[in-house]
Amino acid sequence: QVQLVESGGGLVQPGGSLRLSCVASRSILSFSIMGWYRQTPGAQRELVADIFSRGTTVYADSVKGRFTISRDTAKNTVYLQMNSLKPDDTAVYYCHAWSSGVNYWGQGTQVTVSS
Repeated sequence: QVQLVESGGGLVQPGGSLRLSCVASRSILSFSIMGWYRQTPGAQRELVADIFSRGTTVYADSVKGRFTISRDTAKNTVYLQMNSLKPDDTAVYYCHAWSSGVNYWGQGTQVTVSS
């Protein structure tokens, strides 16, 4: 069973930064895709950023230029560096990992952007 454990969420003022971490229970190179989604109450979960096994990255238009996804294969960890945060970025952020037709999810970490 794959486990994904997120950390790094919290309360930050507009314009601030946070870095989210997602630690996987096995080598992250075993996953075709890893990344981050976010969800607000009453809304569908939406893609924030993905990183593919070969290192290609994709971002939602709303976060391009502000967020950066990266990984450390030695630590089995994927990161999401979030800069210039806006109140609209407030959400629960979920790590996901795709492998052999199964999409695994972490438990989520709350990010709140407010003054």
